Amino acid sequence: MIFRYFKSRVLFSVFLLILIIVVGTFGYVLIAEVSWLDALYMTIITISTVGYTEAVPLDGYTRLFTICLIVTSLLLTAFIISSLTEYLLNNYSLGKLKKKAMKVEIKNLNNHVILCGFGRNGQQAYEKLNTYNKEVVIIDSDANLSSEFIDKDVLHVEGDATEDEVLIDAGVKNASHLICALSQDAQNLYVVLSARQLNADLKIISRATSLSAYKKIKLAGANNVILPESLGGDHLASLVVTPDLLDFFNNLSISDGDTENVRELPFSTLCSDGKPKKIIDLNINNETGCNVIGAKRKDGSFYVNPEDDFEIEEGTHLIIIGNTKQIKRLKSKFDLNY
Repeated sequence: MIFRYFKSRVLFSVFLLILIIVVGTFGYVLIAEVSWLDALYMTIITISTVGYTEAVPLDGYTRLFTICLIVTSLLLTAFIISSLTEYLLNNYSLGKLKKKAMKVEIKNLNNHVILCGFGRNGQQAYEKLNTYNKEVVIIDSDANLSSEFIDKDVLHVEGDATEDEVLIDAGVKNASHLICALSQDAQNLYVVLSARQLNADLKIISRATSLSAYKKIKLAGANNVILPESLGGDHLASLVVTPDLLDFFNNLSISDGDTENVRELPFSTLCSDGKPKKIIDLNINNETGCNVIGAKRKDGSFYVNPEDDFEIEEGTHLIIIGNTKQIKRLKSKFDLNY
């Protein structure tokens, strides 16, 4: 019952040490009839077993008391060592050290991706992002997953993604993208609302299971909302209407090991000097063999098969297609390491 008054076994050990000093001092005063200072001195050298000259005459009762004090102090020493060992293992175990290091690493991240939920969709998104060497921080409330992530050195935060504190711990204020892949629409909606308030420039991508949820999540601030079930239905219908065309696009590899056919390049990569250029000025086709098949402006407008005089402005992205060798030449031209 006395453990209730102490926060840990370490504090309890300190209490026992003080108690044995007090009992030993009182014992020598009562049994050997010596001064308080001599009794305290005798108690300290007895429990510490340093072996200095006794300050009190050791008659039969005093010797018996000293033996009891020595045995008690030895048991106390073993208890203190056990408590300290348990405390150190609990507070500085490898897992906790990794967690502390991970918190520091996440705090120093910039322009990373936050992935909320590690279900089927979340796992697929994580694998795809890994192929592009994107820095990803996973948020999931499953403690078992957290243990696996620690063992694999996967950046993550264990907790509820709908809580602002958890999003902040994941570095939402410095992130570039956030993916909501939670199972319930209400959770995704709440995460989108919270994340948008914490970072107005964050690009938010969320899943939804119904059209009504799609509209609400979009209004809440998501840049893109995906309906997995709807995509599946469109895919099935397309296999009937345009099967060869769908097979062609399915066989285009965005990133699959050494095979890659499509790349999206931002303005910062295309115009490293920060000055707008025309597609013809980049000389992409002549130098790499790749073709520009699309462009997207900062305002979200798309251009299919843009002309050579199409101007690449701040915020513009180009969609480029080519075979594996051509894409490799494209990477070399723009010094792409992903």
